[in-house]
Amino acid sequence: MTPTRRFFSACALAILAMAMTACAPDKPKFNAIDVTGADYAKGFTLTDHHGQTRSLSDFKGKVVVLFFGYTQCPDVCPTSMAELAEVKHLLGADGEKLQGAFITVDPARDTAELLKAYMGNFEPTFVAFIPTPEQLAAVAKDYKVYYKRSEGKTPTSYTMDHSAGSYVYDTQGNLRLYSRYGSGAQALAQDIQGLLKTR
Repeated sequence: MTPTRRFFSACALAILAMAMTACAPDKPKFNAIDVTGADYAKGFTLTDHHGQTRSLSDFKGKVVVLFFGYTQCPDVCPTSMAELAEVKHLLGADGEKLQGAFITVDPARDTAELLKAYMGNFEPTFVAFIPTPEQLAAVAKDYKVYYKRSEGKTPTSYTMDHSAGSYVYDTQGNLRLYSRYGSGAQALAQDIQGLLKTR
């Protein structure tokens, strides 16, 4: 092959590569950590604060944001839940396509009545789940969530140390994002809008 033909062949290959890149769909850019395709946190089946057994698949068609916490948490949990309620507001009409979910890491104290009131303080459509101690251990392992009881001055005044991020699922129930604590409502709302556009 002559130098001229090699040159034109190289140019043709470069143009073809650029054309293929241009035709490829843009990968969404998220504020949260993109964990699409992760082999963990694939779902759960637990009893909610209404006494119903629910699974992640029950919320198909909605973006699910899942947080692990407990009602007597002094700061991280109420902040996260308040931000998630703000996200629902920021989404406007698309707020109906958001499902907030909360799994308690303190099933000994977090009763159904308490969790119903707690969810109501933030957003009545959010659902809380109450695992048994055995279920909690299993789901925490699957989600790579840390939790540990820290004793207080009395047997009932203990606190729970726990992971503070949120898991975000797309409308098909696939794990897509991990949102770090403190990322802010605006950033999460943008990510959810992105997921709704890419369904």
